[in-house]
Amino acid sequence: MTTAPIVVHAIINGQEAPTEKQYARQNPANPDEIVGYGPINTREEAIRAIDAAAAAFPSWAATPIEERVERMKRAIEKLKAATPELSKLLSREHGKALYDAEGEFGVSFMWMEYACNTVQDVLKDEVMEHPDGGKTIIAHDPLGVVSAITPWNYPISLSTIKVAPALLAGNTMVLKPSPFAPLAVSKAMKIIADEFPAGVLNLVHGEADVGVELTTNPKVAKIAFTGGTNTAKHIMRSAADTIKHMTLELGGNDAAIVLPDFDVNDERAMRRFVISNFLTGGQICMIAKRVYVHRSIYDKFVEKYIEAANKWIRVGDPFNPEVTIGAVNNPGQLKFVQELVEDAKKGGAEVIKLGRILDEEVFAKGYFLQPTLVLGAKYNDRIVVEEQFGPTVPILPYDDEEQAIALVNDSIYGLTSSVWGEEAHAVRVARRIEAGTTMINTAAVQGLDVRFPFGGVKQSGIGREYGREGLLTYTETHVINVPKMKELPYIPE
Repeated sequence: MTTAPIVVHAIINGQEAPTEKQYARQNPANPDEIVGYGPINTREEAIRAIDAAAAAFPSWAATPIEERVERMKRAIEKLKAATPELSKLLSREHGKALYDAEGEFGVSFMWMEYACNTVQDVLKDEVMEHPDGGKTIIAHDPLGVVSAITPWNYPISLSTIKVAPALLAGNTMVLKPSPFAPLAVSKAMKIIADEFPAGVLNLVHGEADVGVELTTNPKVAKIAFTGGTNTAKHIMRSAADTIKHMTLELGGNDAAIVLPDFDVNDERAMRRFVISNFLTGGQICMIAKRVYVHRSIYDKFVEKYIEAANKWIRVGDPFNPEVTIGAVNNPGQLKFVQELVEDAKKGGAEVIKLGRILDEEVFAKGYFLQPTLVLGAKYNDRIVVEEQFGPTVPILPYDDEEQAIALVNDSIYGLTSSVWGEEAHAVRVARRIEAGTTMINTAAVQGLDVRFPFGGVKQSGIGREYGREGLLTYTETHVINVPKMKELPYIPE
């Protein structure tokens, strides 16, 4: 599918703001095609956006929460109407299969609607009457200007996960998307911004200097970032001088443990396992990226896994309805995954190609990589200890439960994990894993529930998104104490 390139702009104080410089975004499945152009904003334009958000904050914070919810609901309905068109645009600029792009919008709507339906209850004042006649009010006040920096792998959902709670809580925002998937998210943010007063939601693009301004400007009260752990370290240093609030959802070399009581003959479970490794070509922070299987069922598990993978994995043009896995998003990520696989081969591992390539000509032209299974890797090989973020996965044997838990926890990361087996047994093991979320007999987006908090431990992040916590994280707790006045006996007159 080829159409004329589109052009998106920054949004500053309610208006689109064309820029002198732009950058092209190619189609990863067909790099000769330019899907569209995004703006290259300057640091001065980032300051303008922050100033607009700061100016809009007092009146927006004073706006009744009922009105905030109504505006967000109108934005959701308009975004739903635009989803068929925007899903196609997202698929073209990202490389993911069309069904996957449509699914990303679906996840976004689940969260945005949950936030709208629960925010009034979550943020209502807590009033405690005291026996002596006094009382204490605990209020949840908005923070101010929030800067949001979002990645390319799930640009819509990882933007709306921040925009919805921030605006509903009474904050204003400046959002910066990734240059590797800037187009659909810019269109989506324009639809949302149009339903709010000028300056409440602003959008800027750009290079490192823009990111620096968003993380150092004293008018910014909170940073909401999803992306790599190394980038987050720079953000934390940048924000230190002004002690900003932060929510950081970072990398995760997410592990899966397969217990000896897992039923390897359950075809639906095996299909679920394959999807947990390869949905969006493995380019999801919460994908299962290393698999530990009890040695007693290891050979049978691998056999059944390959069968399931070969049935489900079909690589090709993202607009082909038969395709389940599209292109890798960008050549840098493609090269990195290839290096990990080659490194494993050199170390003596066996690399097995999975699934089918539906069109060799399409495959050769784009940033495609046939999914692979890596067997015989060592526990400390790069493909095991580094986050691949692409279509490859190592499967390794273990001998006992203690070893498996130790291997899983021996990581700087702790975003999500999964345990596969008899439920009660799996839950017991899950309690010992160091991760923000552990799923039982499922993993990745298949097990995501927006009603409950999501985030990592260790170097996988700080704070939580989704659930009640995902709303409260955009507020400051404000205690208003109304004591019954009485003299304190130890203070002299």
